[in-house]
Amino acid sequence: MTISGFTMVRNADNYYFPIEESIRSILPIVDEFIVALGDNAEDDRTREKIESIGSDKIKIFDRVWSEQEFVDGKIFANETTFSLEQCSGDWCFYLQADEVVHEKDLDVIVATCKKYKDDTNVHGLLFDYFHFFGDYNHYLPFHGWYKHEIRLVKNNASIYSYKDAQSFRRKENEKLKVAKVAAHIYHYGWVRPPELMQSKKKEQDSMHHGREVISGEYQLKPNEFDYGALGKIPTFKGTHPAVMNELMARIEWKHKLNQTKNGKLNRPPMKHEQPKYRFLSSIERAIGRDFFPYSNWNLVK
Repeated sequence: MTISGFTMVRNADNYYFPIEESIRSILPIVDEFIVALGDNAEDDRTREKIESIGSDKIKIFDRVWSEQEFVDGKIFANETTFSLEQCSGDWCFYLQADEVVHEKDLDVIVATCKKYKDDTNVHGLLFDYFHFFGDYNHYLPFHGWYKHEIRLVKNNASIYSYKDAQSFRRKENEKLKVAKVAAHIYHYGWVRPPELMQSKKKEQDSMHHGREVISGEYQLKPNEFDYGALGKIPTFKGTHPAVMNELMARIEWKHKLNQTKNGKLNRPPMKHEQPKYRFLSSIERAIGRDFFPYSNWNLVK
């Protein structure tokens, strides 16, 4: 059995994506790692960071991102599908540039791949998620933040990246049949210096709604993203992947964070900050079941 890792990325260095840590986290269990590398800004060092890993498993494909695809996140899906198409393994392990896997989960991931390798009723594997917010100490187990997602798929020509590269489907828009794997994806997409978080949001919004529209909107917004009152968010009690240790030690924006339970936002509240969603989350935790959960798959029992 062979496993390919794959991703798509552009300007990871400028926007504080842990791309090096992401790749390193699964490198021990993959036979190759495919990178669809977009046309980075001149001052961006994403290529250098990836090459510094020094592994002959890594295969970089240079790509040019078309402005015509900067609508509804189409560019993300197209680049992810391209990267998937370059994979040669029996299984294809997708990590976005802000997603990392814990070393303690690697053995069970490989074992689960072996278990379902020849099961034609399973197209992919479903992971649990930790979404970190503001810093590495707070996470979001709330309604409105996806708790599961497909990150391993079989190497099948009919599978493609779905919508804005959040998930996968088969041709004819068919949901994948998936089995659960007892492992987490550690998502650090909302852990950045506040000024880079705002810059990244602007760039990502541009990919969905067009650069001209978003540039006008962001002229009226602050230069730094407001993470809000982190005291209202649960504290993470587990351990982070070891590959994150150096990056975590370098956190430089703690003094800009509000660690209390009070404070006025300078932006519209996100779902986890709205009373109705916080109430819904508390009910879900009490009964151990989610209401109307996000589900882009068919779970095989």
